[in-house]
Amino acid sequence: GEVPRGDAHGATVGTPAAGAPPPVRQNLSCMRQDEEPLARGYAVTHPPGTVVLPQPPGWHQLLLATHGVLTVEADPGTWVVPPQRAVWVADGVHHRLVMTGRVRVRALYLAATAPVPAALAEGCRAVNVPSLLRELVDHAVRRAPLWAGRAPDARLVGVVLDLLETLPAAPLQLPRPRDPQAAAVAAALASDPATDAPVDRLARDAGAGRRTIERWFRAETGMSVGEWRQRMRLVAALRMLAAGEPVSRVAPAVGYSTPSAFGAMFVRHMGTTPGRYFGTRNADGLPSNANA
Repeated sequence: GEVPRGDAHGATVGTPAAGAPPPVRQNLSCMRQDEEPLARGYAVTHPPGTVVLPQPPGWHQLLLATHGVLTVEADPGTWVVPPQRAVWVADGVHHRLVMTGRVRVRALYLAATAPVPAALAEGCRAVNVPSLLRELVDHAVRRAPLWAGRAPDARLVGVVLDLLETLPAAPLQLPRPRDPQAAAVAAALASDPATDAPVDRLARDAGAGRRTIERWFRAETGMSVGEWRQRMRLVAALRMLAAGEPVSRVAPAVGYSTPSAFGAMFVRHMGTTPGRYFGTRNADGLPSNANA
């Protein structure tokens, strides 16, 4: 069953008693046994806020939310993880989780020695999660630890990895430019998703020309400034929708004059309406599970 939130939260990020080893070290010690498992699990319901899960060396992580929306923040960028998505975090990528509302987190730790697909060997990757994969991951987390020497465990991990390899990447990454001037422009945009400030002014405020900023954004994020602004607005909107805000309030908050204009953008990027995306029957876009 699920680990009680209070106990797991304290063991993960709490302040240790005097003379006690740091919590992460305690978790690491649990993972340093003579015979390492193939996979370990972490199942906790977290309240709103920021959490740093144990990140022991030698372990990949598959992170998903079976309820609510979490955001994975890492050096390469930001990934939004609603229930229909998951984020793969490769060994060595330091990150933190930001919870929007109460979030049921499922983290499957996989040994870095496991034969993962080449696309998952480094960095982070967002993937779509159909119901079959979500149920398999949930089952694996609850069953963990999983052992390579046990045929049922090995088959379970193998199926999860096979499904991950064939799933398309989800368009929910917000990569961060590393150049200081481009990063300043990104920070200005993210601080006010509704702003229509022209790129020329943002670039000037950052001490650079528009062409220079556009070049850095293309090189380091794969997007123009305008495309990055739209992706950032989508990420901000997903967080608000997950927190229970109606579309009528979300649209202007992220720079759209009408709910219909926002809805058209959402369908174009996500393939469905906000209401259907969050599994709600409320025509205003309020997630039916927002306050569960």
